[in-house]
Amino acid sequence: MATSARSDQLLVVIDPVARRTDGESVRIAKDVLSAGATTKVCLPEGPEEFARALARRGSRRPVVVGDDRALMRAVSLLHRQRELADCALSVVPVGAMALARSLGVPTGAVAAARAVLDGAERRLDLLVDDSDGVVLGALRIPPVSGREAPRGATAVSTGAGHPWLRTCQSLVRTLVARPPRTTTVTGHGPSRLRVEVDGETVVDLDQPVDAVSVMPGGSGVAEVRVRPLSVGAEASPVLAEGRTVTVSGADFRYRADAVVSGPVRRRTWVVREGAWGLTLPGTG
Repeated sequence: MATSARSDQLLVVIDPVARRTDGESVRIAKDVLSAGATTKVCLPEGPEEFARALARRGSRRPVVVGDDRALMRAVSLLHRQRELADCALSVVPVGAMALARSLGVPTGAVAAARAVLDGAERRLDLLVDDSDGVVLGALRIPPVSGREAPRGATAVSTGAGHPWLRTCQSLVRTLVARPPRTTTVTGHGPSRLRVEVDGETVVDLDQPVDAVSVMPGGSGVAEVRVRPLSVGAEASPVLAEGRTVTVSGADFRYRADAVVSGPVRRRTWVVREGAWGLTLPGTG
């Protein structure tokens, strides 16, 4: 459901990355917004100033000028402050904008700024995890590596004809003589994970998986897609829908929108229906 997002009072928060990467688009956005509404422009230099600007917005409607990470930062801050439900966000994408585009935000500075002025607020679902993190668009768990390598070990090529190299090799062997700890080396390999949707096991630890994705599907449910590890012919994905998704197993990392988190052994995501509002093109 969409409601009018028109307002004469805007707080325009311009992310510093946007100012550095595309100053012309930032200038265009400011000009269009200022011509159509009363604006207060904030130029934060870092995350702390960004957070303070949002916290002090008063009755002004916040407009984020920046990339996907700036939009995600704004939603996360408002969620942690428990003010997301009562705040309609607007965004003018400048920089990486795959998430904003997928949500329906126009990608050009002029079109996006006009949508801020004349568009409508649309309530969107949100994934919230058990560490109070949020997912706006998509959650993905990529394959992990089972390969281990000694921390601090150095690969040294052989060089029997060079006495100085043999001396260096001896020194290296001395320095790493103590049994080193191990750390996972980044690489491609299957994951063994248990995926549960609304308490029902979709995939268990005995079935290696190549990838897992979770997306807010609308109407308060998440769309879950598990791609089993295939041998020979490509395996069909396992599909499920539900309000609560729990993934557990060996240490895994996950990508929530554009941010990689982990490793964790267990994480639960819950769908919050209509948890946040975003201004999108429409009749205002």
